[in-house]
Amino acid sequence: MISNPLEDPFYYLKNFQHVLGWIAARYDDVLSDDEHRFIAGFSELPGTSQALWVRMVMRKGQHFRASKLSYPEIGDASQAAAPLLASGWLSDQAPLALAEVFEVLQKPEILARFSGHIVQPKAKKSEWLAALAVDFTQHQSLAQWHPDLTEPLYTLNHRPLCDRLRLMFFGNLSQSWSDLVLADLGLFTYEQVDFSHESRALRNRADIDGYLHLYACREQFEAGGCVAEVLQRVLDYQADNRWLQRRRARLLFQLGQHLERIDDLPMALQVYQQSQHPDARQRSIRVLERQGEYAQALSLADTAQQAPRTDAEQQHLLRIIPRLRRKLGLSALAVSRPGPPDRLDLSLPRDDATCVELMMVAHLHAPQAPVHYVENTLINGLFGLLCWPAIFAPLPGAFFHPFQSGPADLLEEDFGLRRAELFDACLAQLDDGRYLHTIRAAYAAKYGVQSSFVAWNYLNPTLLEQALECLPPAHLKLWFRRLLLDIKANRTGMPDLIQFYPAQKTYRMLEVKGPGDRLQDNQLRWLAFCEAHQMPVTVCYVQWQEPQV
Repeated sequence: MISNPLEDPFYYLKNFQHVLGWIAARYDDVLSDDEHRFIAGFSELPGTSQALWVRMVMRKGQHFRASKLSYPEIGDASQAAAPLLASGWLSDQAPLALAEVFEVLQKPEILARFSGHIVQPKAKKSEWLAALAVDFTQHQSLAQWHPDLTEPLYTLNHRPLCDRLRLMFFGNLSQSWSDLVLADLGLFTYEQVDFSHESRALRNRADIDGYLHLYACREQFEAGGCVAEVLQRVLDYQADNRWLQRRRARLLFQLGQHLERIDDLPMALQVYQQSQHPDARQRSIRVLERQGEYAQALSLADTAQQAPRTDAEQQHLLRIIPRLRRKLGLSALAVSRPGPPDRLDLSLPRDDATCVELMMVAHLHAPQAPVHYVENTLINGLFGLLCWPAIFAPLPGAFFHPFQSGPADLLEEDFGLRRAELFDACLAQLDDGRYLHTIRAAYAAKYGVQSSFVAWNYLNPTLLEQALECLPPAHLKLWFRRLLLDIKANRTGMPDLIQFYPAQKTYRMLEVKGPGDRLQDNQLRWLAFCEAHQMPVTVCYVQWQEPQV
């Protein structure tokens, strides 16, 4: 399917041809007339012209000087560009604004062209541009801007169309065509998933247009555009695609956070109420409190308390409800709180070249009680290996293309629910010992394959075997079930270190805090969970030894 760059210098072209074939086969009913013509027209171009065009589209920007298009396998760039110019795929007379001219010219070339207008020859290009922009407002070709230059400037004419094709293939615009190259070079290996027609990210033209609309709104917002205008554009858009609904909800939540930061609290509250983001309700409570609407905030908090969406929301409610009741003059409610975890205080020599976690590994490690710095990688990795078939199940809306390290809905609220039977089957192996063979077999068979859970550089064979020997399957099941409740929140915050006691077939986890450091919310939730289930965990507080005089 994918061409080998070590054997074929045109590997990138063949991969792009494969992508076009993939899109034509899977999105034939969705493609516009322009996109159909593009795919058909690409195959009619000479091979070197196709290669030059792909080289250009894989690079950033829209304008390319001929001297910057030197590729041995293509040869003379001007000859390869000729058919592209004739067909309108490239232009060598595109009108440029002054800022674009500055992007493609070097400082000596700019100085030669604008020598009579540049007062400070040693200033930066950006300073020259700011000074000249007032007088040079025209748009004209590079040849008109700089008549002394004979080198062509090629402008890519189909960038937006190509971005739409990239969106159809990857299901997003955050991945680039270079991801194909990384896979070819062996830097990344991906799980092979069976794709069905129903697994398409974008079902129809409205979905494509909707994604592009939300993407443009996000870009406008992140570029500092008018927030009110962006907000209205997002609110006006409605989607029946659950995947796009979630993207819309996330963008609304970000807009609400921005409005909250600039103290536009009434508008922030309205935006949060329009968003289906899991954290929108707790932010609404916080905004109501800041507005002094304590009764309304408490009412919403009491409703949330009946069915918290996540552990993080529950933690937030345990803090804010007593505060709201105090502000309203109401009596305090009895709340059971977990006891403090075991504590270990140590004083170590300061070493600025080594992180405190690795210092603790060196301090506590013993042959009969090895210590590993694992943080979030061990539990996540064991989960990923045991549940590999469930994670990579080809459910609709999960896998869109062959370069995914996990399903697209991984961080959504219903991720576990959609695969409940598959995960139940995987976790059932923890009840009868089969999990040992399954995890070892997956480690051997999948080693190096990109995974959202398995960090191969941390999970070495020694750590894996010690973990399987010392971690009780009952604890593994509890951890894995907690992960499935909220992947986004619960896959972080786990203790930094783990110490094994192979002779006793047991373990303890250690959270390390250096001087001035404190436990974060997600760490507190994990510690409370471990405490509730009698899992051995200790918080180590490190202070630096005073230097001897």
